[in-house]
Amino acid sequence: MSKIVVRELAYVRLRSPDLDLAEQFLTDFGLSRSARTANALYMRGTDPAHHIHVTEQGEAKVVGFAFEVASEADLERATLMEGASAVHDIDEPGGGRRVILTEPNGYQIELVHGIQRLPSVPVERIVYNTGEEPRRRAGVLQRLPASPTRIKRIGHCVLASTKWTETTRWFHENLGLVMTDSIYAAEPSDVIATFSRLDQGAEYVDHHVFMCFKGDESGLNHVSFEMNDIDAVFADHHWLMGTGKYEHMWGPGRHYLGSQVFDYWADPWGRIHEHWADSDRVNAAYESRQCSAEEGFVSQWGEHPPEKFLTRVSK
Repeated sequence: MSKIVVRELAYVRLRSPDLDLAEQFLTDFGLSRSARTANALYMRGTDPAHHIHVTEQGEAKVVGFAFEVASEADLERATLMEGASAVHDIDEPGGGRRVILTEPNGYQIELVHGIQRLPSVPVERIVYNTGEEPRRRAGVLQRLPASPTRIKRIGHCVLASTKWTETTRWFHENLGLVMTDSIYAAEPSDVIATFSRLDQGAEYVDHHVFMCFKGDESGLNHVSFEMNDIDAVFADHHWLMGTGKYEHMWGPGRHYLGSQVFDYWADPWGRIHEHWADSDRVNAAYESRQCSAEEGFVSQWGEHPPEKFLTRVSK
């Protein structure tokens, strides 16, 4: 069987007991409703994807993630993987076809193709003056859009796992992800976390689309979403703080690995959602690196990650 290489992370699928409360959080967070049925909520960003976040009605749970493949032929090849479903229609808003797999921690991985695309939502690009170019917006006053700022797209997912080496291997062998960087504990041989990216050859892609780290239990640490710019990350930090309704987890700051400017919030059931902007982009020419936990898990600026962030695992 020729190797399947996924093209992008399509959406996260969660389960929540209250769809109204879920929609309120996700709207405050910067997503907008694409569709809603009697038992599920579909939220989108400003990019053309029909939805990037699915919430099913039910007891709070992390169901899994979906990745887009290039063709129907990829779906047919995926049916040859261990435990794969048959190719079938997606009976949900947006349609499309999929194959369902199960990764080592028991989460559902959907490989999808042909989901409806929607018109992009126009977003005004902010122009910044810099020390070297102090007149880039000469004569133009800087006025930001009202919060919550619209999210652009889904970026990556992060799992803690008691089977983290097996999990990383599964995502590499079955989805075609490749290693970007890794983190070690006391010695370089004691690797405890891996950052993996899409394999698009010479095309530049996000530093990582999936991260897995060694945990005492398995579950979701966070799912991330790209904002249009750094101002949006900061403005929405203050907007969400002002609501007084949600648990702030960490940020703002700028990561070392990936370099994103970040801010983390928990939904009403404790699942962490990240805002970020300005990620590193790398391609096949990039040489994987190792760094220590002291270096890799902290920020270039901003506070050190709090214990509640590092240990948060949602089932």
